[in-house]
Amino acid sequence: MARKPSTPSLDPSEVNETIVDVDVTSEMETSFLEYAYSVIYSRALPDARDGLKPVQRRILYMMADMGLRPDRAHVKSARVVGEVMGKLHPHGDGAIYDALVRLSQDFSLRLPMVDGHGNFGTLDDGPAASRYTEARLAPPALAMTANLDEDVVDFVPNYDNKLRQPDVLPAAIPNLLVNGASGIAVGMATNMAPHNLVEVVSAARHLVAHPDADLEAIQRFVPGPDLPTGGKIVGLDGVRDAYRTGRGSFRIRATTRVEDVTPRRKGIVVTELPYLVGPEKVIEKIAEGVKAKKIQGVSAATDLTDRAHGLRIVIEVKTGFNPEAVLQQLYKHTPLEDSFGMNNVALVDGQPRTLGLLDLLRVWVDHRIDVVRRRSEHRLRKRTERLHLVDGLLVAIVDIDEVIQVIRSSDDAGTARTRLQDVFDLSQPQADYILELQLRRLTKFSRIELEKEQEQLRREIEELQEILGDDARLRAVVSGEMADVATTYGTPRRTVLLESAGQTATSAAVVPLEVADTPCWVLFSATGLLARTSDDTKPSRSGSSRAAHDVVRARVRTTARGDVGLVTDRGRMVRISVLDLPALPLTDGAPSLSGGVPLAEVVVLDPGEHAVTIASLGADGPPLALGTAQGVVKRVAPGDVPSNRDAWEIVGLKDGDVVVGAAPATDEDEVVFVSTDASLLHFDASAVRPQGRSAGGMAGIRLADGQRVAFFGVVRADVRDLAAVVTLAGSSGALAGTQTGAAKVTPYELYPGKGRGTGGVRAHRFLKGADTLILAWVGQGPPHATGSGGQPVDLPEVDQRRDGSGVPLPSPVAAVG
Repeated sequence: MARKPSTPSLDPSEVNETIVDVDVTSEMETSFLEYAYSVIYSRALPDARDGLKPVQRRILYMMADMGLRPDRAHVKSARVVGEVMGKLHPHGDGAIYDALVRLSQDFSLRLPMVDGHGNFGTLDDGPAASRYTEARLAPPALAMTANLDEDVVDFVPNYDNKLRQPDVLPAAIPNLLVNGASGIAVGMATNMAPHNLVEVVSAARHLVAHPDADLEAIQRFVPGPDLPTGGKIVGLDGVRDAYRTGRGSFRIRATTRVEDVTPRRKGIVVTELPYLVGPEKVIEKIAEGVKAKKIQGVSAATDLTDRAHGLRIVIEVKTGFNPEAVLQQLYKHTPLEDSFGMNNVALVDGQPRTLGLLDLLRVWVDHRIDVVRRRSEHRLRKRTERLHLVDGLLVAIVDIDEVIQVIRSSDDAGTARTRLQDVFDLSQPQADYILELQLRRLTKFSRIELEKEQEQLRREIEELQEILGDDARLRAVVSGEMADVATTYGTPRRTVLLESAGQTATSAAVVPLEVADTPCWVLFSATGLLARTSDDTKPSRSGSSRAAHDVVRARVRTTARGDVGLVTDRGRMVRISVLDLPALPLTDGAPSLSGGVPLAEVVVLDPGEHAVTIASLGADGPPLALGTAQGVVKRVAPGDVPSNRDAWEIVGLKDGDVVVGAAPATDEDEVVFVSTDASLLHFDASAVRPQGRSAGGMAGIRLADGQRVAFFGVVRADVRDLAAVVTLAGSSGALAGTQTGAAKVTPYELYPGKGRGTGGVRAHRFLKGADTLILAWVGQGPPHATGSGGQPVDLPEVDQRRDGSGVPLPSPVAAVG
């Protein structure tokens, strides 16, 4: 039997080992600080300049380096992950792919940076594996990585010192504010809400032009977050706290409406959910609430979401229950109302800081100014070097025979270079460039090209020197590029901001099952918001009646269970139930229309159809006067309202004609037309006899060739002395909503009246560059103007000249009321 060899024993004296005594407390502190530093600076917190964490920055840079532009084909996500992991990010592929997925999710980011192809997940389900999905850069990512080859940012070594990567991206988009950020570091965390690109850029441009602007001025452009999933933000106090201190919270409500899901049953339809809340979670919480008897009146909850129609959750309400009361229970016990805590922590100069809105904007603006300055310096250097070579080449072409003789008679290239420098007074780079000259460049045409290039280079050098030498010019370039980015990638606001929405989810008050049929006023704003007052108090028309970020277009007295009519530009009247509109309390006699409901949530109009105003459907009111773009006027007889229809025709329009305005008019009132060539005509409403619904009206104003009616309205007899005329002139060739124009405010009493069917009198004198009225308004003053986003625009002082030329405005005007 073979004997197993024994293991030889070792003499302790022969073992070479070193034991170092280390204090455990000191070692733990050092190791923990190193770990915390790594998490804070390399993983969890974004840079305030480009709003990206290191892994996100490396993904975008590597995809740009791979040429994965929006106009190229998608590639496997696994390939992108491998390139990033192998060259720049020495961590697990799971972390890289997770970051890549989030950059592509339109429900996570307001402006996705990656265009994903395949299953990139939902709020309830994770994405497919990286080997199954494909990706390329989305168009906004091009603005984030533009000009990287022009020395606009510093480059640092990668993890093994073999490659270089940008320390920060040029970031022509304010990514941190637009897309937000979230991350948990050691001892700190960040949670930033997304915002609207157009609003943030408008605020940044204001800050570029006014570096000393305060937070109040900035908030006129950025009233609140704009979440990718829409919804409604209830209460803005927490948002203002976050904008001021960097910390605050707000509540988000789902966008809902009450519909008839069956002929005898109503239901609550959810079309938008709070940020980062999925439909499966909502339905699960509803089921739990019904089972625990916390939620009453719900018979079923169904998720009908699909790609064609988007999010749609239908919650059926049992017969006999008030849907509004059921909705309050849902807000309280389900994620249909959720909270978002803003904690704006980001890296500034390598240090984590808690930043308010003004600080966040200043960091990005300073970064963009630095990027444009460095880019201009790089371009100036390159063009100066090129001009130097072109100057030398032109010298050589003029005396090309002598140049050839000098080269041919030289023993070697070094001697030829030296002789060229001496004979033609050239520098060494110019001499080297001439020695490398190709014979085909010696043609007459090449000389003409070089002279054109020389002239172009001199112009560009002069322009770059002007930019670098004048801070105001540099800021103008930065502001212009910001405007281009907003125009290219901007989208309309999705989230509705509610200053107050009555009862919150935590309110102890109970919504009554039956809503009383009390008198109230229905209000229609210039930005398309509808609301009703909570009582019969008449809304003030004084300066204090101006709603936050909006102006009132029309108001109608009715009852809470009554109906009002919506007049559209196609000559239709659409019935609206007042009960469907939110009830807003009056503050100092004025409602806050920011709590109104968008028109699209109340009525469905035909494609291309637009709302004009709202009107009463009562039979005892005055006739409704309306005017069309072709100058037709009509008064609809009161009470001619079909009781069994939700929409009906109120005027027979000719081909190409549309309704531009409507308002109730008694015989003592006056109707007013303003045409695009600045002609104003007003006459007694009694000159227009009331007609039936199908009638086509009669001639109102005589229009010149190529002109149309810009405004139609009614001036009541009892407020004629207080009426004002607002005209805004501009160019007919400019795109709508892009020009500021010249505005004029004039007392209405300065304009003499004329007969129906005449041409009126001139109301505005056009200066050079203006040939049309882009907006007009006549009504009880004082008038207020608003921009396309609902922000207020200051109008000039009253001008006593009825045909004056107006005063240029600081920003475009969308409506006056």
